[in-house]
Amino acid sequence: MTKIDEDFMHDVLNIVDLIPLGRVVTYGQIARMIGRPRNARLVGKALGKPGYGKHLYHRVVTATGRLVPGWVDQGPMLATEGIPFKDANHVDIRRCQWPGI
Repeated sequence: MTKIDEDFMHDVLNIVDLIPLGRVVTYGQIARMIGRPRNARLVGKALGKPGYGKHLYHRVVTATGRLVPGWVDQGPMLATEGIPFKDANHVDIRRCQWPGI
C-alpha cells in the first residue's frame, strides 16, 4: 500500500477546497485531478485522517454516489446545500457531480 505523504495530502485537500456549493466529487475524480488515477482508495484514506483542519470533506462520495457509512452528518450537510438524493445513502451523482478542473 502507498504511504500517505504530506504532498499527497495537500494535493487532495486543495481539490476538496475547490468543490463548489451544491456539487460533489468522487474519490476517483480527485485521484485523477492530482495525477494519481489509480489511488482513489488512498484519497479516501487520506480524507479519513484527522488533524488537517476544516475542509469540505462532506462533498466527496463514491463513484456510485454512496455516502460515507457511519457519518451521520454527511447526508444532512449535503441536503442543506441542495444536493439531490436517490435514496438515504446515495446522492444522485448524475445531477450534482462537479466536472472538476
